[in-house]
Amino acid sequence: MSEFVDDGGVASVARARIGNAVRARLDRNPMVSRIDAPHLEIYGRQEFLSAEECAGLRDLIDAGAQPSSLFSGSANADYRTSASCNLSPWDPLVSAVSDRICALTGIAADHGETLQGQRYHPGQEYKPHWDYFPVTANYWPAMLKTGGQRSWTAMIYLSPVEAGGETHFPHCEFMVPPVEGMLLIWNNMDRDGSPNGSSLHAARPVEQGTKYVVTKWFRERPWRP
Repeated sequence: MSEFVDDGGVASVARARIGNAVRARLDRNPMVSRIDAPHLEIYGRQEFLSAEECAGLRDLIDAGAQPSSLFSGSANADYRTSASCNLSPWDPLVSAVSDRICALTGIAADHGETLQGQRYHPGQEYKPHWDYFPVTANYWPAMLKTGGQRSWTAMIYLSPVEAGGETHFPHCEFMVPPVEGMLLIWNNMDRDGSPNGSSLHAARPVEQGTKYVVTKWFRERPWRP
């Protein structure tokens, strides 16, 4: 299904261990709900951020947004048409949100990439993709040196959207519409630590309104940008 070739059993065991720990922590949290998806570990947390925090992050995204890029550098220009930016980890709001995500998952802060903001105007989208890295890609050696594989993804909706903009998991046959302040978090790995093809997802085109999100990706080892 994907171009991924596993890079060794030791790495898979480590990823499985991360998955077990995060799963157990989320399952114990009464504020977190498991979404019914047999082939994907995905959870939701309503009102993870306040309206004021969402507004503050939207302002930061508007101030820094540039056309989004792709790791591959070879995909069609219309594959990812949003604007995005890495948010300063020294900003008090960004730091507080990142710390809150880490506390929820139990993943050490040094495993988390910089919080990234994304903005979608009407017609903009991000077509189906995986967050994990294929080891056959030309950028994999650099990713391996800077923390290895992406294990979990945490994404927060920062705005309501009048129409469109759902996060679509096509292999799981469901979509999650934007709800301001809601956190989605999913495991990019299977229970054995190998990449889970069912984590394929897309940002559906916005039809009316503007969609804002922030995303934090966690690596299997400490992230070294």
